[in-house]
Amino acid sequence: MSIRHGLLALLERGQMYGYQLRSAFEESTGSTWPLNIGQVYTTLARLERDGLVRSLPESEAGQRPYEITDAGRADLALWFATPISRADRPRDELSIKLALALTTPGVDVRAVVQTQRSATMRALQEFTRLKYASDKPEDLPWRLVLDAMIFQAEAEVRWLDHCETSLVRHRPAPSRPATHPEAVDRADEEARR
Repeated sequence: MSIRHGLLALLERGQMYGYQLRSAFEESTGSTWPLNIGQVYTTLARLERDGLVRSLPESEAGQRPYEITDAGRADLALWFATPISRADRPRDELSIKLALALTTPGVDVRAVVQTQRSATMRALQEFTRLKYASDKPEDLPWRLVLDAMIFQAEAEVRWLDHCETSLVRHRPAPSRPATHPEAVDRADEEARR
């Protein structure tokens, strides 16, 4: 979820100032995505610049509330109607890490897999514990976020199992002896004939 659209969705509920937006964002996501207040105000400034929100006069306490504009509502509606593409998601650091571990001399790839599996299993247990800590109706958004995190952790464990099985079957290609570049060029020429 982008912070931009998260703030627009919260402002659709009504006017809010920065600290209220940060609290509501964290509450809506079950504190799984903590926001820095600087991120909130930077995003609000961009949203205002783009005409998606407008700032209102400061309150007596010095707080400046914001409200969503019609253009902001249209942008938010488009975001809700558009599916998230796999390309829109951040890179999967774990798959990149394992791919690099396979090709980096001296790295015990099985140990990398086991370390990750242990961490993922601990996270899965914690997510499950949190999910069942409360069943109040107002906790449904938070529980749905936890469900997504549980499903992702379960999928990661299954993928790590697959990686481990693939490692058992993996036979590295024999290393070719170093040859003189001219000999390689002649061999390539003969292969093309």
